[in-house]
Formats: sequence, structure tokens, C-alpha cells
Amino acid sequence: MSLERPVSPDPYVLLPAAPAFTVTSADVSDGQPLGADQVADAGNTSPQLSWEGAPEGTKSYTVTCFDPDAPTPSGFWHWVLVDIPADVTSLDTGAAAGQLPGQAFHCRNDGGAKGFMGAAPPPGDQVHRYFFVVHAVQEETLGVDSDASPAVVSFNLAFKTAGRAILHGTYRH
Repeated sequence: MSLERPVSPDPYVLLPAAPAFTVTSADVSDGQPLGADQVADAGNTSPQLSWEGAPEGTKSYTVTCFDPDAPTPSGFWHWVLVDIPADVTSLDTGAAAGQLPGQAFHCRNDGGAKGFMGAAPPPGDQVHRYFFVVHAVQEETLGVDSDASPAVVSFNLAFKTAGRAILHGTYRH
């Protein structure tokens, strides 16, 4: 069976517009291949992220990693970290596996775990894009619990996002 298919669109251009701010990483270069640390069968480690310039009135952040190129109709969520306090503007490499800031918590990823899951495209598939997004949230809590699916988190973000900072890496197995 062939996995040949069209490249999925950038999922964030399909959402309601939100002001942009800046996210950078010591581990991920925008548009470039991910390092081994961010690959599931190698390091499986969440990347360092730093952000600045969030809109006035930001009360918390949500960080996600989404692969729109997975061979599913709904893509694949690799990381969903919710309710990061507004005064936090960075996460260290491997933060997903350690002590989270404030009342922040993980929701389950599409692999079923609460934490970060590295890149894991099928062997021989097209290049996959991994969108690391910091969502500035207009409320101190997104209003979900750790059992929320990534779709429910995304639905809530559609109504509570004050801004988005986007960085994406790529990977091909």
C-alpha cells in the first residue's frame, strides 16, 4: 500500500487569525530537520523554547506540537502542555519530562501519553512538518483537564487565543 498523498496545508492558516509573536529554540531551527533528540526512537526529548512579544493581556500559555503530515485525516498531536503561567517565557530542553512551571500540566498526545512524543513518521513517507506553537491565552486557565483530547484543547484555543508564535521543524524517516 502506498502512502502517497498531497501535502497537507499549514493548519494554522485555517484557524481564526491571531497576532503573531516570536518563538525561538536552541534545539529546533525553523524549517530545518529536527535533531535526534526530538525523534521518538532516538532522544524523544522536548525541545528548548523561548518566546517574547506576546500580546498585552496574555494570562497563560499553551504549548503544542502538531504534525499535519501524518497519514490520518486529523494529523498527529505530539505535545499538549496547558496552563503555563504568563510570567514564564521559556522551557528548557527536556522540560516535558520534568517539573512543570506553576499549575501547568500535560494533556494526552495522540500516542496516548501525557508528555512529549518525538517525531515518528512511517519509514519512506514524505517529509513531515512538526509545528511547535506557543499559544498566548486570554485566561489564566484554558478550562480543560489532563484527560482532554488535543482536539478539545484546540477547540478551546480557538476562542481563547490572544496570539500565536510558530516554529516548525521537519523530519523524514
